[in-house]
Amino acid sequence: MVSSLSEWFWNERLWFPEGLGWADLEDKDGRVYAKARDLWVVLPIALAFLVIRQIFERLVATPLAAVMGVKEKVRLTVSHNPTLESFYCNTTKNPSQSSIDSLCKQTGCSERQVQRWFRRRRNQDRPSLQKKFKEASWRFTFYLLAFIAGLAALIDKPWLYDFKEMWQGFPILTLLPSQYWYYMIELGFYVSLVFSVASDVKRKDFKEQMVHHMATIFLISFSWCVNYIRAGTLIMLLHDSSDYLLESAKIFIYAGWRNTSNYVFFLFAAVFIFTRLYIFPFYIIYSTYIYPMTMYSPFFGYYFLNFLMMVLQCLHIFWAILILRMAVRFLSSDEKVEDERSDKEETDESGEEEEGVEKKGAVLNGHTAHNNHRKTE
Repeated sequence: MVSSLSEWFWNERLWFPEGLGWADLEDKDGRVYAKARDLWVVLPIALAFLVIRQIFERLVATPLAAVMGVKEKVRLTVSHNPTLESFYCNTTKNPSQSSIDSLCKQTGCSERQVQRWFRRRRNQDRPSLQKKFKEASWRFTFYLLAFIAGLAALIDKPWLYDFKEMWQGFPILTLLPSQYWYYMIELGFYVSLVFSVASDVKRKDFKEQMVHHMATIFLISFSWCVNYIRAGTLIMLLHDSSDYLLESAKIFIYAGWRNTSNYVFFLFAAVFIFTRLYIFPFYIIYSTYIYPMTMYSPFFGYYFLNFLMMVLQCLHIFWAILILRMAVRFLSSDEKVEDERSDKEETDESGEEEEGVEKKGAVLNGHTAHNNHRKTE
């Protein structure tokens, strides 16, 4: 069954125009072509990225955070209260009003004391500012270097200036060493992001980010296997052209450099909208959807490629809306630009009520606590 499924999956009628197939991509006469088995090298590259990231964050990002003045906010820790902790871990981090009333009866705390305990407990679980800074620094470094390397690899290629050239001679397109390493490094980086998702900062668009990572991995892998190399390199270069600007804006936000972060953010917004909402749909997708049909009859690989492109475009529109919302809010209120996808710290007044939770928590743990404080409502 497995062999039958593999035979069906690699059927050249699915992935190539009529009259062409895998035999046309066999290495010969000194000409080398992309092959699916080459993708195994991505796994050690991804693992190497994870190691390099740890070294970078410790030896580069952490000292850089100190130099740029990244300061952590003082977070008030909650007292140990087994009833509230159990509810927080096993039920929900955001209790409803009825749940709060029930917890008040179980713990003997006031409503405001329980609400404050949950606010502070949620703040404890939020990633620190330094963690966000180190993650943004790592991604900025990679995206910037990837953009420079991609530009160097494509600067003398005709398909960078004339998108019709992507399909000249397809699929018999010779693989260049620069294309090989550009593909493997980009793919290895995105795979490493999937590996590190459990420890990375989780934002409101976590699901969309995962869809983006998986669509990117599938698109890069698929374009490699069926030799859409030229289209793939253009797509990667286009995405890298704005990603490093976003990460640099985050760096300045975390460092408290308000004016710099605002300027970089608006530069990022302009580049993002131009590349993702203009160049990508009206030039890249147009060239992958229209030009192949002038040379070949439709085939499954053609439809699958354009399906993945449309998934990416839908994500581009989603993020463009978030970017425009942030820009409009800033222009209308002159506030600093903030990452709308990130959870914000919840603030409260320090004082007697947390002390009340602490003492009641001690009683519930079986310890004697003298109730000599005044409970406030």
